[in-house]
Amino acid sequence: MQYDHILIRYGEMALKGKNRKMFILKLQENIQHKLNDFPNVKVKRTQGRMFILLNGHQPEPIIERCKHIFGIQSMSLAIKVENEESVIKEAALFALKKNPTIETFKITVKRINKDFPIRSQEMNQLLGRYLLTNTDNYTVDVHQPDMEIRVEIRLEATYITSSVIKGPGGLPVGTSGKSLLLLSGGIDSPVAGYLAMKRGVQIEAIHFHSPPFTSERAKQKVLDLTKQLTKFGKSIQVHIVPFTKLQQEIFRTMPDGYAMTIMRRMMMRISEQVCDQQSILSLTTGENLGQVASQTMESMNAINEVTTYPIIRPLITMDKSDIISISQEIGTYETSILPYEDCCTIFVPKSPKTKPKREKASHFEKKNDFSELLKEAVEGIETIKVTAKDNKKDTLDDLL
Repeated sequence: MQYDHILIRYGEMALKGKNRKMFILKLQENIQHKLNDFPNVKVKRTQGRMFILLNGHQPEPIIERCKHIFGIQSMSLAIKVENEESVIKEAALFALKKNPTIETFKITVKRINKDFPIRSQEMNQLLGRYLLTNTDNYTVDVHQPDMEIRVEIRLEATYITSSVIKGPGGLPVGTSGKSLLLLSGGIDSPVAGYLAMKRGVQIEAIHFHSPPFTSERAKQKVLDLTKQLTKFGKSIQVHIVPFTKLQQEIFRTMPDGYAMTIMRRMMMRISEQVCDQQSILSLTTGENLGQVASQTMESMNAINEVTTYPIIRPLITMDKSDIISISQEIGTYETSILPYEDCCTIFVPKSPKTKPKREKASHFEKKNDFSELLKEAVEGIETIKVTAKDNKKDTLDDLL
């Protein structure tokens, strides 16, 4: 006897009403895609449940992959057996003996199959008595057990689980539309992308590259950050914008205090054109209210004027320490702090306006025609498809 399934549980997806099936089908698709290099693994659905059939594969690397799949609330290694009392007893005993360090346990039977002749409460007692009779040094504790053995008697089979492994939660990537992430290479924007993906958003990324003032290492840093984000979804397209000429012209012709604001307005204009080309519905940024001069309420108001696209700002009210904590958790922090400058940290004005007015920004822009440079930047965009493989493995003891 062995664990041959992984039981998948989903949280808020169960509350989606008529759209619930769409969310569950997307989760099934995402799991199967993430496990496509395990050739015998299959993902199947039954009434109210989803299972991964291991078919001979070790569970540890598969569970590790599933920890990065949004929409999974939790999961458990499961034993599938026939709906026969004697077989269920042996499976429950196996599950208990796999955890020799515990002292107390609890049995919880859920009888979905009402044709099974033994009621749930009676089955609880039968299994508890059987385990106590066939083991030493265990006691039953129904309030705070060291381990809860769950028995689900379903129509097609019975499933026994004995541990719960936390998933990432959220919604399956691809259920909430597509957004274009403005990816700078700093700490904040990768975290914003991660949090958008957690709400079911499929992301593409746009990066503004200003060689020779920003190096090829800065560009590679952004691609490496994107690769980290692919752990939580599928491949991600990165649109690299040649920004040097336009940026130089902005800082050459615009008033010093408004140059940063106008530069970001140009970024929004270019991003909007990419959205139009790629059928993307929104923009996502790593902006955090009050963190820097361009992220005051007045600055965002002035910058937003040039786009009608909704802008998702997942970090807008977060403390910097919380953002750093998430970046460390998802593995982007060490890459983000590499000392390769992006276009937002070069040509920094001495005294940028913290409270720019949108009418003034518009007035200054009209004094100089940026249309040809904008067109050149859009036409020169390089698009790179980034994929990643997750090879990390844990031991079974770590997972149980």
